[in-house]
Amino acid sequence: MASASAPALPSRNELAGAERISRGGFANPDVLRVEWAGGVFAVKDFAPRGWLVRATLGRWIARREQRAWRALAGHPAVPAYLGAIDALAFAVAYRAGRPLSRSVARETPPEFFVRLEAAVAEMHARGVVHLDLRHQGNVLVADDGAPVLIDFGSALVLRPGSFAARIARALLGWIDRSAVAKWRAYSGAATGAAAGVGAGAAADASAGIGEGASSRSSRGESRAT
Repeated sequence: MASASAPALPSRNELAGAERISRGGFANPDVLRVEWAGGVFAVKDFAPRGWLVRATLGRWIARREQRAWRALAGHPAVPAYLGAIDALAFAVAYRAGRPLSRSVARETPPEFFVRLEAAVAEMHARGVVHLDLRHQGNVLVADDGAPVLIDFGSALVLRPGSFAARIARALLGWIDRSAVAKWRAYSGAATGAAAGVGAGAAADASAGIGEGASSRSSRGESRAT
């Protein structure tokens, strides 16, 4: 459920006519941009899928993904989770941005990748491993130049600090870190000795993110997803 301070969410009926950002496949949700009651939301919705997905997998995936969004509440690089609309749909804050791609990476300053690395480190510290950051739609370059992480449908969520979380971070975290390295390589950002400087800066930035997150506060979810 959304927190008491979260905005009221549209009902199922009020999703009709919303802008569709992306159409899901067999077992994937549609992503909608919804303007309602003065707010702008990104909604992931499994209702358009077939009856079998609606009755089984869609509900399970929606519940599972919402666990990741809740675990990342207050993370500055993750749009705010707003709550479930029903068993098949949930909403997050809409954040505009450009999906990171090879061409966008080439236009992006090196500082972005330092911040992205720090954002991923903070996500891991909260027990969440994304596992799909190589997909160009899952990292956005926000209008202010900040990284935005979206679409946690494949994410693994574990209790922060637990033995399982530490093992997952060690064994699977490299998938997320290699995705950051991939995007940095496309950008032509510094490597070698300069990369060491970047790694130190990322550690400092990660510490800053952690401090901010402890006080709390997808395009946002440009795509929600």
